[in-house]
Amino acid sequence: MAETIHILIGTTSGNTEYLADQLSEALHQQGFATQLHDEPDLGTLPTEGTWLVCLASHGAGDYADSMLGFYDQISLHEDPLKQLKYAVIAIGESCYDTYCKAGRHLDSRLQELGGKRLTSRLEIDMLEDDPEQKALQWLPNMVNALNSEE
Repeated sequence: MAETIHILIGTTSGNTEYLADQLSEALHQQGFATQLHDEPDLGTLPTEGTWLVCLASHGAGDYADSMLGFYDQISLHEDPLKQLKYAVIAIGESCYDTYCKAGRHLDSRLQELGGKRLTSRLEIDMLEDDPEQKALQWLPNMVNALNSEE
């Protein structure tokens, strides 16, 4: 079986958690093991391997409630994450000027720390998009990138 994909969930209302569950199931069907982290902690997450981040912006572009602690940790983190592969799904509402700000921030921060982005960030507009459909259409990009590394 392929490596475990760690799915980091940043949600306030629970919609992002549902999306992460759908992605986890799709990855299982393709032979990947997954582990869901609904309140990610940088101290216990493996910094080698693969993260799939599902992160909703909240309020003025803040990290969703379940990732506020992780925001503090990653903002202060100084050690390189050169062995980390990752992909980000940013979720927000396009009527706000802070649309997907949290996901954009985390994507940039992981790159600054040396993480390798597997595929372009997916931005989901909760006002326009079907989140599960859009994410499941995007997921093969991440899977193909992972498979090409083996």
